[in-house]
Amino acid sequence: MKRVTLPLLALSTTIASALAGTLIAPGGAAAATDPFTTTTLHFKVLVGPGGDQVCDVVGDVYVPQGASSGQPVPAVLTTNGFGGSKDDQAAAAGALATRGYAVLSYSGLGFGGSGCRITLDDPDFDGRAASQLVSYLGGAGGIAFLDAGHTQPAPVQTAIRLDGPNDPRVGTFGGSYGGGFQFAVASIDPRVDALVPLITWNDLSYSLDPNNTAQTTGVSTDVPGAAKLMWAAGFSVEGVTADLQNQQVPPDLVPCPNFADFVCPALISAAATGYLSPADVAQLRRRSVASFVPRIKAPTLLIQGERDTLFNLNEAVATYRALQQQGTETKMIWQLGGHSGAAAPGEVDWADPASGYISGRVLAWFERYLKGRPSVGTGPEFAYFRDWTSYTGNAAPAYGTAASYPVGAPRTWRLSGAGDLVTGTTPAAGGAQSFLTPAAGLPTRLDEMDVFGSVLGPVVSLVDDLPGTFATWTTPALTAPLRVVGSPSVRLQVSAPTAAVSQLLGPAGELVLFVKVADVAPDGTARLINGLEAPVRIPDVTRPFTVQLPGIVHEFAPGHRLRLVVSGGSINYRGGVLATPVTIASGAGQTLTLPVVP
Repeated sequence: MKRVTLPLLALSTTIASALAGTLIAPGGAAAATDPFTTTTLHFKVLVGPGGDQVCDVVGDVYVPQGASSGQPVPAVLTTNGFGGSKDDQAAAAGALATRGYAVLSYSGLGFGGSGCRITLDDPDFDGRAASQLVSYLGGAGGIAFLDAGHTQPAPVQTAIRLDGPNDPRVGTFGGSYGGGFQFAVASIDPRVDALVPLITWNDLSYSLDPNNTAQTTGVSTDVPGAAKLMWAAGFSVEGVTADLQNQQVPPDLVPCPNFADFVCPALISAAATGYLSPADVAQLRRRSVASFVPRIKAPTLLIQGERDTLFNLNEAVATYRALQQQGTETKMIWQLGGHSGAAAPGEVDWADPASGYISGRVLAWFERYLKGRPSVGTGPEFAYFRDWTSYTGNAAPAYGTAASYPVGAPRTWRLSGAGDLVTGTTPAAGGAQSFLTPAAGLPTRLDEMDVFGSVLGPVVSLVDDLPGTFATWTTPALTAPLRVVGSPSVRLQVSAPTAAVSQLLGPAGELVLFVKVADVAPDGTARLINGLEAPVRIPDVTRPFTVQLPGIVHEFAPGHRLRLVVSGGSINYRGGVLATPVTIASGAGQTLTLPVVP
């Protein structure tokens, strides 16, 4: 039997922290002086399409002092991010319990001592498991036990406020993987009264294989994208060591022994071909709110991270718009912290939630919809963190707010000859730029590698992609701040005669490009905004196409320049298989549009 090496375990721990997100700070067990009790229980849940697979779920139940059948309190159900455990929620759970909520914090299936396999928040598995925990909170028996063998029944829960028989007043909370479970359970259980999902996905097929053109609904598309290499590798490392996450040792060397069967083969296949197969897309999409959003009716506070190359802001926008269109009460916050960077000071403070902008908004949401206090304000419809704003203490002064999304006004630049971006009446001079995409999907720029970048740092610092593999267009130095809030869009027509032929073979022959916006400092140093870029697999190079880049909140300072980059590869994605000559000419129809706020 092979053992996982210590270096791999150390790497896995670091990756797990990134995968779990950065919003929910860990905390210790309750002390004797805490105004609540904490009890660890084991829950026997039945999961799967037929509800016939038994899983043991371990969880901590926090009950405020004084809560009883005579003085019941509302409840919050929460679980961990990917690679984490119930313990990750201790700080938030303690803060909520101190303020009059019972909290059930549990380790998700396959993590932190809970049994069964990781199914990526499948409603038939993670959704069903969470629904039975809701039943426990509603007073059902035969679910909670004092032991993992389920031989010693725990007392029936009687301290939770009920809206009806076995219908507790309960909200859900959690980030990343702990955000996905909320949609999974709410899609099958109407007893859930409020959701607060943080830094989570709308469509997992977009998260892992994004195509930022040919999108049909939200971020979803029928055209494969470009597989994320570094994030997929991070999940695979977690899969190899997942036996340690749920305190089991695999009997053999089967890759990713703790995942649902399709997961690791899908990631391996995508790394080889550059994109997910239709069958794998279907598997991922059925685990995504994009597929069951019509069944989400509870008020939802969406919180997404600006520093996030795994689940970017466009995913929250897709969910927000879908919920709004069907009349579900929804608000959206763009915080600074995400999978790719830490929260800003004053965003989250579970020791004193009111002193953190995000923790304060979460608490207000539960006060309104779980405690039923209509006088409690839940904040603006849309709020976004501005990293160019100075403040001390609570981060509220750094947040811009709006009564709706999107915000700002579109400002358009045209691609001109000699690599210029021009606006207004300035003519777009003739000219074109040509480059070659590398074969075998190789990168054209060595830079920070998504999830592994937090471990290894940048491989090398390059101002531009490798010569001959990209084209750029740049504005003159700005004379005033240019503040962007939202998703840039680019309209392009390319000339790629060989791709016009090879695309007839299907996705493997289609042209793959990477479109990004950079901030160029006065010294010429260019940097991507939060490492974000937009892969596009172009279904037909003979036609113009629109690229919807990941959303950003960024100030281009006076003296800086705005740059549009179109390149043939990326270290974080699997590019196109074929080396392809590409020419992009200037013209009135070749444009970059940014949502600009005052």
